[in-house]
Amino acid sequence: MAKMSWAAGTQCVAKGDHKKPKPGELLYRKGDILTIVDTTTKKGFYRARHNTTGEEGIINATNVREREALRVDPSLSLMPWFHGKISGPEAVSKLQPAEDGLFLVRESIRHPGDYVLCVSVSGEVIHYRVIYQDNKLTIDKTQYFYNLIDMIEFYSKNKGSIATTLLKPKQKQGTKSAELELSKNGWLLDIEKLTLGENIGEGEFGAVYEGVYMSQRVAVKTIKCDVTAQAFLQETTVMTKLQHKNLVRLLGVILHKGLHIVTELMTKGNLVNFLRTRGRSVVNSVQLLRFSLDVCEGMEYLESKKLVHRDLAARNVLISDDNVAKVSDFGLTKVDSKVSDKAKLPVKWTAPEALKKEKFSTKSDVWSYGILLWEIFSYGRQPYPKMSLQEVKDKVEQGYRMEAPEDCPPSVYSLMRVCWEQEPRKRPGFHKLREKLDREMEKLSPGSGSKYQDQTGS
Repeated sequence: MAKMSWAAGTQCVAKGDHKKPKPGELLYRKGDILTIVDTTTKKGFYRARHNTTGEEGIINATNVREREALRVDPSLSLMPWFHGKISGPEAVSKLQPAEDGLFLVRESIRHPGDYVLCVSVSGEVIHYRVIYQDNKLTIDKTQYFYNLIDMIEFYSKNKGSIATTLLKPKQKQGTKSAELELSKNGWLLDIEKLTLGENIGEGEFGAVYEGVYMSQRVAVKTIKCDVTAQAFLQETTVMTKLQHKNLVRLLGVILHKGLHIVTELMTKGNLVNFLRTRGRSVVNSVQLLRFSLDVCEGMEYLESKKLVHRDLAARNVLISDDNVAKVSDFGLTKVDSKVSDKAKLPVKWTAPEALKKEKFSTKSDVWSYGILLWEIFSYGRQPYPKMSLQEVKDKVEQGYRMEAPEDCPPSVYSLMRVCWEQEPRKRPGFHKLREKLDREMEKLSPGSGSKYQDQTGS
């Protein structure tokens, strides 16, 4: 039964091929991702855009299913065949009934930190010790791997120097294969269709490359380390739920030599560098306000989904080809608000209650948004100029707040100040902030407020 009322922006997966479209219809193949653009006058038919070719045309709703978001599920694993610390005999009993190519990986009890690949072949189990050498893993000292995911991928395709290719993973109880879940929901992309271009940045966890995926320009975040990749799986899961014009869009993931997260490419880089390299002569205050509104709308959407960003700053806002600002890097985004990783907190952007008591909320995001407004209107200056982190912590706690940036409209500075109320409950939510910015926009250039004027008359 096809759901007959999809909103624009809904993503769908094609259930079969439609290779001979009539005039005006869209050509697609099974598994292609299509985005609904509009309804048509004919019931059950939609105007849609092909996510990879960019072409638009009519589709019949019965031929597609809605692309589902992934549930945040701690049992999703990139390595369901990894059983942790278990003994050899235990591994043998898990690989019963014997079946050629049935395998698991365990951590060695005798040599802690080393791994063992256990494979069933002709009724017995062979244990291959995986040696850790020069930051790489190897079984035979001829073939070297960055991580276990890599190694398993290689021996699933090549026998190499082991007795049989790996045919069937023995899943650890209580885990689900992330690969299977991603592919079922249409989020697993095909490495063959990706062409990697130049390195455009080093993230904390791996490089970011520019690339082309089926004729669309993309950014690819590569994460090689197994443990980190597993953590980023949660970020990716969160991103599958989010569709908004002011959030960087996830296209999907590729599992190959670790995890590759593929998003739309934002050609003009991050907001700090954008403002610093162009400056006042190029970017006027209407454009600054537009960026502020873009970010605010993206955050209002996150707020409506009860998600806290935790690391909102101009460096994590990216600019598209057509100068739209989009919030990125949901690396610290958590549905729950308790995490004790104080070392990583960006002090100058973090609200006092989050620094002291680790209380993160939409209201602590609002504080960070105030700092981000200051960054925007100072054309990308570092906040709290000439102050050390310790000074910032102490002085802000005592009530110190930054002065307005040069030439900043007083009304915008008063918005910053209300974002920096010491008590979280006194700060406005993003919805209120957006209404205020809309009004500012109206004043500066009547008729060019937010594209989404509130119909409630507020």
